[in-house]
Amino acid sequence: MKYDFLFVGAGLFNATVANEAKKFGKKCLVIEKRNHLAGNIYTENIEGINFHKYGAHIFHTDSKEVWDYVNQFAEFNRYTNSPVANYKNQLYNLPFNMNTFNKIWPDVITPEQAKKRIAEQASVMAGKTPQNLEEQAVSLVGRDIYERLIKGYTEKQWGRKCTELPATIIKRLPVRLIFDNNYFNDKYQGIPMGGYTQIVEKMFEGCDIQLETDFFYDKEKWLSLADKVVYTGTIDRFFDYSEGELEYRSLRFESEILDCENFQGNAVVNYTEAEIPYTRIIEHKHFEFGTQPKTIITREYPATWKQGDEPYYAINDQRNTELYAKYKNLAAAQDKVVFGGRLGMYRYFDMDDTVAEALALSKNLLS
Repeated sequence: MKYDFLFVGAGLFNATVANEAKKFGKKCLVIEKRNHLAGNIYTENIEGINFHKYGAHIFHTDSKEVWDYVNQFAEFNRYTNSPVANYKNQLYNLPFNMNTFNKIWPDVITPEQAKKRIAEQASVMAGKTPQNLEEQAVSLVGRDIYERLIKGYTEKQWGRKCTELPATIIKRLPVRLIFDNNYFNDKYQGIPMGGYTQIVEKMFEGCDIQLETDFFYDKEKWLSLADKVVYTGTIDRFFDYSEGELEYRSLRFESEILDCENFQGNAVVNYTEAEIPYTRIIEHKHFEFGTQPKTIITREYPATWKQGDEPYYAINDQRNTELYAKYKNLAAAQDKVVFGGRLGMYRYFDMDDTVAEALALSKNLLS
């Protein structure tokens, strides 16, 4: 059978394009190597709790167009992301705000005092151009905040010393001189009641779907089945690593069902000291204000990526950026295949960015 569109990957990006294609009467085929739809935003119900299998995903956006779009498929709750940092059994509010500053410096009571203390500590970088992430962080928030809440967490996340990471990773850090623990500044924020999987399922309704199907086992066959292919896998693998291998960071998850109502009192607690190997613990029920008798927690461990592992984050340093540019040129020469999503476009996307990029591509493909 011939299709108008083949979608390689069943995550949010392809779901959005497929939903738009169906409005034009296009016949769509979706193939996915996992045994479920929804990619990394997949949720499943365990013990009455919507369990985020691949880590926390909080929808937030300033775009009313994007917000209205996703609200077609589910009702969102009023969840506000207010993570807590645990450093040596001391708890600090994130993002950095007056609650954080007073906890670190008990004599700092007013915004003016906080601003002055940060400036005093950042003054060691006065007149200097930061050469690495450590210097950039100190120039923005000072030594105390950097040591407690940035250094260990960042080195675990990237698998490198902060002195070896480019300053561009943190061009800015959120500093709020108010008592506000809302992590995002976006106007719209929430979690879909009932989980994310339902959204993707509704977007793909009417498409032919084949799960547990690896595109690369018979690449030429799949390419021949459609007039247009939207590919959201790793771009370097599509081209058989002809220009070299891009680098990614991976994640490993350890989850437990606990026979207690409330493990940590918050959906997300970051562990910022280097000695603790995981970066955060997620308690899933708190995303939807759950009152179930049990709870589920997930510890998130950053990991070095190798072929065969799940790639989560592009490493956008100079070497990889230059390498991706070569693959982008190869992609531009393709007539049938377009590349999308965080792996196909080799950059980090929040969910709202994913939807916005997919809608833009849809307009281009379907105009």
